[in-house]
Amino acid sequence: MKHFFLSVLFVAAAIVADAQSSLKLPALSPNAKFSQDFATATIDVSYSRPSLRGRKVFGEMIPFGQAWRTGANANTRIKIGEDLEIGGQKVKAGEYTLYTVPGKTEWEVVLSTGTGPIGPEGFAKDLDVARFRIRPAVMETNLQTFTIQITDITFTTCKLELAWERTKIVIPVVSHNSDRIDENIEKTLSHPATLPYFQAANYYFESDKKYDLASKYVNKAIEQDPKAFYMWYLKARIEKKLGHNDDAVAAAKKSMELAKGTANEREYQVNNQKLIDDISKSKPRKQVND
Repeated sequence: MKHFFLSVLFVAAAIVADAQSSLKLPALSPNAKFSQDFATATIDVSYSRPSLRGRKVFGEMIPFGQAWRTGANANTRIKIGEDLEIGGQKVKAGEYTLYTVPGKTEWEVVLSTGTGPIGPEGFAKDLDVARFRIRPAVMETNLQTFTIQITDITFTTCKLELAWERTKIVIPVVSHNSDRIDENIEKTLSHPATLPYFQAANYYFESDKKYDLASKYVNKAIEQDPKAFYMWYLKARIEKKLGHNDDAVAAAKKSMELAKGTANEREYQVNNQKLIDDISKSKPRKQVND
């Protein structure tokens, strides 16, 4: 009988333990992770997202002048896949703790190799990777849940934004990768089995530089696939930038012709016609002599 009761107790304990382990409730400060492609790598952020819940945050719940883990629960982590300039500071590729020291008129932002608990003074300064100051912006309305996001992405720049309550911090991020990209393009295009000419032409066009190279590479791309209407549209835009208006118009008309019957026909009809119209408007009118 004794063994029977012990068995019943063990079974009951196991059932309770299993129920507790499977219990899932909403978190007050849910974890969040996101990965953003930027430049030639990614920026990965992991943090917890507290909400206001009727509280006054900056200056009260989070005192001015004290280090904050920039979220709730565990430290906020940021991982960058290539060397970047963040807040005007050079930062090597790697994973770091992101913490801040909020102030009424100025915040201090710190990237650190520290991983333990953050004290009121933050981590030891010899663990700093970058430390800089940012003036906060005041938002018109309260943002209920703390949010980190990456915005305004270009080939070489973006913004890391931290926002909560009515406060927003905007951190400039720059990738000084133009020379490295040039080298990679040259190396890749010299490989006989890999010919990504269209991508190279599009990069040089969109980055507003080296239009002669963009023209050279888009022509090579068209040689590979002469029926690609989107390549002809890129050629039209490049030739327009170079001031080769007749070539630009001819390429635009070719793009429209090849796009007929495709799912993209209307888009390319509209875009190419706009390019042709813009060129027509820019041509000087002939003077008529009385």
